[in-house]
Amino acid sequence: MGNPTRWQTETGPEHSQWYIDRFRRLAAEGADLAGEARLLDAIVPPGSRILDAGCGTGRVGAALAARGHTVVGVDADPALVEAARADHPGPRWLVADLAELDLAADGEPEPFDAAVVAGNVLAFVAPGTEPEVLRRIAAHLRPDGVLAVGFGTDRGYPLTGFDADTLAAGLRLEHRFATWDLRPWRDDADFAVTVLRRPAD
Repeated sequence: MGNPTRWQTETGPEHSQWYIDRFRRLAAEGADLAGEARLLDAIVPPGSRILDAGCGTGRVGAALAARGHTVVGVDADPALVEAARADHPGPRWLVADLAELDLAADGEPEPFDAAVVAGNVLAFVAPGTEPEVLRRIAAHLRPDGVLAVGFGTDRGYPLTGFDADTLAAGLRLEHRFATWDLRPWRDDADFAVTVLRRPAD
């Protein structure tokens, strides 16, 4: 892997275990953890091939797989990927740095119908790699493929920069919401969910 991610430099192994335990506990308590999956499921065809970029413990990808989609999840943290494999067999979970994403080299040459980047993933990539992360995710989409991204607007990656980076990656903005459950976007919102498309032409 290249430069260490913010997840690696700003947290430690104990944080990864805390994160794993937290989502296992929430699932056991019956918490609704599928908001991101519901949004993506509503905008893609049945049986889509979906990339869960920055999959963490696999909660979003697992919810999409339960809805009949084929899911490949990637995360830079081996502990989180191991938890995803243990808790959610079925999807393929891989350790990969999104700034170096090349799934064809990992035996996944087929493009994806959609990708999801949830859970503030872009706030945790290596500093300065956001444009390359978005370019590589976009390159894994088929023409007319969809990308849904959510992150806090106060996490150090301004929306103006994100919008410029997605445009440079060849993506077209289609929708922006303030939450994964489609609350309308406001300029003072502290969270942004953006739906983009890789144009077919």
